[in-house]
Parts: sequence; C-alpha cells; structure tokens
Amino acid sequence: MTLIESNRTAWPAEGKVFPVSEIDIEVSAEPHPFHLAERERARESWQREIAANPHLFDGRMVLQRSIRIAEGRIAARAHIVAYSTFLWWRKTRGPGAYHIFGMPMLLSSDGALIAIRMGAHTANAGRVYSPGGSLEPEDVVDGRCDVAGNIAREVKEETGISLSEASAEPGWHAIHMAGTITVFRVFRLPATADEVVARVAAHIAADPHPEVDEALAIRGPEPHAHNYPEFIPPILDWLFTRRELRLAAELSG
Repeated sequence: MTLIESNRTAWPAEGKVFPVSEIDIEVSAEPHPFHLAERERARESWQREIAANPHLFDGRMVLQRSIRIAEGRIAARAHIVAYSTFLWWRKTRGPGAYHIFGMPMLLSSDGALIAIRMGAHTANAGRVYSPGGSLEPEDVVDGRCDVAGNIAREVKEETGISLSEASAEPGWHAIHMAGTITVFRVFRLPATADEVVARVAAHIAADPHPEVDEALAIRGPEPHAHNYPEFIPPILDWLFTRRELRLAAELSG
C-alpha cells in the first residue's frame, strides 16, 4: 500500500468548511499500526466502557492511517479496526490515526436542518447531529470506501428516510477538527420539518432497537441550542449563512 502522508499543516484551516471534489479512501487488509501499538490499552479501556454501558457492541469499522488534502481532493489510507480501538483513539487522539466519516445535511422544504439525538445506550448519548455513522466493512467496495453508500444506509437505518426521495446538491464539503474529518453533502427533502420529524418518530417507535431518541428541526445556527459535537456549530453557521445569502440574492433580484 502506498502511504499518503498526513501533513496537517497543509490542510484547510481547522473548523472551516471547505469544498471537496473527490473522496478516495483505500482500505488495507493489514492491521492498523495504531491498533498494534495500543491494543492492550484499548482492551483495558473497553472493559471500563462496557462496565459503564453494557449496551455497547465491539463491532468493526474503518479508521484512517494517513490523509492528504489538496486541491479539493481527500485521499486516505485506512484499515479495519475494532470499535474499541476507535473509542480509545477518540479518547487519546493518539498519533498515527485519523477518522473520516460522512453525513447528509437534510434540509426540509421550509429550510430546517433535520438532526437526531442519540440514545442514552449509545457511545454518543445525548449528542445532536445529522444522521450518519462511521464507515464500516460493508461500505468497502473493491478496496475503497463508498461514502455515498454509507450515508444512504445510515440515514435509512436511523430515520427510515431514503436519500432517493431527496434532491442532492452538487458536490461535497468537509470540515476537520482534532484529527477527525467530517464530509457531508446537502440534500433537500420535499416535506416540511414537522412532517419529517413525525415520520422519523414513527420509524423510531417501530424499531425494536433504535439508536436514536428523536429527530429535531434545527432552524438557526445558535451553537448552544443542543448538545452538539464540536464540528456541528461551524457547519450550522455555514448552512444558515448560505441560506441568508441566497434569500438576500432572491430579494434583490
């Protein structure tokens, strides 16, 4: 596998949304070097995690080893790791690993962002963000990650909404903070926020093991309105600033 160096000083500014023209994540069959170096500490940490929350499941996911961001292109090399390894990296932000994950920004017909609140039994209990999740082995096609397929699957599982119902805006965007890169695309739904929230509530009620507590309609960029992870407020600011600029252009035209 050809190593792509992760020169973070050359990346776009941290906490700022930037356009992305291509996402190329190659997955190696070899163990992740971070896992090999930290597996005992990760195992000990996992025992503490499941003692506090027995509902956690040590599944498998994709964790990046090296990333290059240049000219709008994200290129990465990755490995399959246990979820326990990822949680340990997330706690320590140790060197030699990075996390890329995708999510859709679902906009209702009346301009709200549809978000979800994670259930108390999950590793992200109470957090509010767009539906989505880490890349998993089933998202790897011919040795590379299918990010679009991942977000479509995650949204369907968590909300019951199919992205085929929505109109996708062209292009992807991304933001990076503390070694984590969030890649996202804007999708416009034909229903109002109230209609979408009610539909998601029905989906959650019918799911015997839901990961999500509820759906929320976010109507502005206030960073402390909910228990957001750190990457969400800058995205909200970008989304709603863009909406205001669009409305102003329509009025002036």
